[in-house]
This record gives sequence, structure tokens and C-alpha cells, in this order.
Amino acid sequence: MASSGTANPVRASYAYAKRMGPGWVAGAIAAGPATIASLVTAGALFDYSLLWVVVLSAVGGATAQYLAMRLGLLTGSGIVAVVEEQLSDRWAWILVADVVIAAGAAQLVIMNTVGSVFATTTGVDARIWGVVWAGILALGLAGRGYRFIEFVAKLLVAGVVVAFVASLLVVPIDATAAVGGLTPTLPGGSALVAAGILGGAVHITLITMHAYGMKARGWDETDGDLAALDVLLSMVVAFGVYSVSIFLVAASVLSDPELTAIGAAQALGPLVGANAELLFMIGLGGAALSTLGANTIVPPLLLADKLGWGTTVEDGRYRGLLVAAALLSAPGAFIGGEVLGQLVLVLALGTVGTPFAIVVVLYVLNSPAVSRPTPAVLNIAGLALLGVSGTLAVNFIREQVAAGLAPLSGAVLTFGVVLAVATLLLLGKFLGEELRTGSEPELS
Repeated sequence: MASSGTANPVRASYAYAKRMGPGWVAGAIAAGPATIASLVTAGALFDYSLLWVVVLSAVGGATAQYLAMRLGLLTGSGIVAVVEEQLSDRWAWILVADVVIAAGAAQLVIMNTVGSVFATTTGVDARIWGVVWAGILALGLAGRGYRFIEFVAKLLVAGVVVAFVASLLVVPIDATAAVGGLTPTLPGGSALVAAGILGGAVHITLITMHAYGMKARGWDETDGDLAALDVLLSMVVAFGVYSVSIFLVAASVLSDPELTAIGAAQALGPLVGANAELLFMIGLGGAALSTLGANTIVPPLLLADKLGWGTTVEDGRYRGLLVAAALLSAPGAFIGGEVLGQLVLVLALGTVGTPFAIVVVLYVLNSPAVSRPTPAVLNIAGLALLGVSGTLAVNFIREQVAAGLAPLSGAVLTFGVVLAVATLLLLGKFLGEELRTGSEPELS
């Protein structure tokens, strides 16, 4: 009888874990090499002082995912279709362009990271690895689409978290200094890195794709508890532990301002032993692959939704978009150069585009498209998230301008200004409509 009683909870837990998934796809994007780059840079340059940003990123990421999850559950549609219905075709296209630019830039740099990691560990040219992984990704997505990514994401994210927690256990941590890092402060020159850390979890691609995960799973408001647990375990627990572990390792033993992404792993060998180096390299490779796959599906999802196509592989047009997105990532491995700065920059670029996505989600959640009123606490949390992400985005742009505009930073500035104007216009439209109806945005 005892063994039967033990087996049932285990079987039930396995069945529950099997049902979860959309949050882990978002977690796979969040727990990527760009986040690792930001965390390593923050720890190596500013010691423990940005630990509060690391913790905030996990909480903020869970908040953003919960809002997006609620949108998907209560509308049963993808975010683009709802925006087109509740706002206009123009606003829907702005959202699609925002996502395609942010996710597309990230995809190329992530593939560059994948190629670099596998070239370092195998000795085979990074460009060859880029072509190989693009082909594998295209075949996997064409065959199973979203469910393929969901399955891989669960395995890789869990493995990556274990690898980085294990590396933390073999590195000496200054507990007193770490606790001091929980006090909010932004040292000079840290705005880009802070924006990169937050951008790893509160990112436009994660926010916009989550509604499609609800749709792919066939979940509705009756699955709210399962969906909430999915977000909690993937973002607060898995992503939070992952982020804190990497940051503490970097803050404890790394101090090279010229550190590279792969160099961070290699530097751990002589400092704290070969085991730490191996574990960190395994984690970096797994994170790169998990993010590469999950990030690939985001632009095709939004484009297909905007064009009125299906968002499953049963629709050949959507399947073609998936294959194209996968194959177009291969040139990323030909970029070359050190990926650390590239990764931090693309995360910060995503942070610039995120405030617009947050306003879109808040607008839809308080529109007639949603049958249930949005609780005050969620609106307040969303507005707080908007304030934090907007502040970091502004600081990042200001830092870029102060450093002098190059072609790349100029493009980022242009992108940021356009989206800032769109965000303010949409926020003004939202508040104006609510005031005309004589109520606050569902805060009463």
C-alpha cells in the first residue's frame, strides 16, 4: 500500500509537469546567452552592486508573463489579432515590426554564440555549426512546430539551471557583499548592463508570444491555476535561480573588464577549478540552443497572425515562415567578433521596444476583448513594470548618445525614439478613453 501511495503523487506530478509548457518556452528565451552576457558583465564590472536588478528581472519577468498569459486565456486569440480588432491595423503593424526587429537582431547574435561555443568545444569552424544548427532547427520546426520547441525548452532550461547551480556550489561567495547588492543603486556606466539584465526577462518577444502558447495548448480561463503555476515555476523559480547563480559566480571571481562570453567560462578554470569551467560552458551552450529555438518561432507567429494565416504547422504558409526564420539565422554564425557586447546590446535593444508591448497588453486587458475586469493589483503591477522598463530604456539611450553615435547606436536610437512616440501616443489614447468613460483603468 505504501508503494502505491508513493507512486500516485509521482505519477500525478509527472502528468502535471507534462501539461505545463508555455512558460518554459518564454523561460528558454529569457535564460539565453544574452542574459548570461549581461549577468557576467554586471558581476565582473560592478561586483555585487546590481544583484537587486537580477532579482527584479525575475519578478518583473513573471509579472509580464502573467499579464500576457491572462490576455491569452481570456481572449483565446493571439495578441496581434486582438490589437487589430481593438485598436487598428496600424497599431498591429507597429507591434509586428517591433517584434521582428528585436527578435531578428537577437536571432543573429544568438546563432553567433551557438557557433562560437561549439567551435570552442569541438574545433570545428563556427560557420559550419551555424549552417548545421539552422538546418536542424528548420527540420524540427517544420515537423512539429510549437510543441517541438516546448518539449526541447523544458529539457534544456532544466539542464541549464542545474549546470549553473552546480557551478555556484564550487565558487566562494561573499554573502555579506551579496546582501548589500540588494540595495537599489546604479553605479556610473551601468545603465546598459542593467537594461540588458532586465531585458532578459521583461522582453517584447516573451510578452507577445505567451498568448500564442495559451492558444497552442488550447487553454482557457478554466486553466488559470495551471497557467499561473507554469509562469511561477519557469520564471520565478527556474529563471530566478539561473540568473542569481550566474551573477554570483561572476561577481565572486571574475573582474576582467575585457571579459568575453566564452572567456568567462575559460577564466573559471584557473581561478576555481576545471569543474566550474566545464559546468559554465555546458550551461552557456544549452542556454544558446534553447533560446535559439524558442526565439525562432516568435516573428513567424506574429506575422502569420497579422496576415490571417494559421499559427500551426498544419498551415503550409506558417510552416514556410518557420523554415525561413530558421534558415535565416545561419548568417549569424558568419558575423564573427566577440559576442559579449553584441549580446548585451541586443538585449538592451529589446528593452527599448518592451514598454510599447506592455502598454499594448494593458490596453487589451482593459478593453471589451476581455470578459473579466482586470484586478487593480495587476494594473498597478503592469504600470510599475512600464515605469521600470521605460526608465532603463531611457537611461540606455542617454548613455548611447553620450558615448557618441556610431551607425549601430544611431539605429538603436532611431528605433527607440519611434517606439517611445508610439508608446506615449497609445498610453495617452488609453488614459483618454478611460477618463471619458468616467473611470480609471479598471483600478476601482
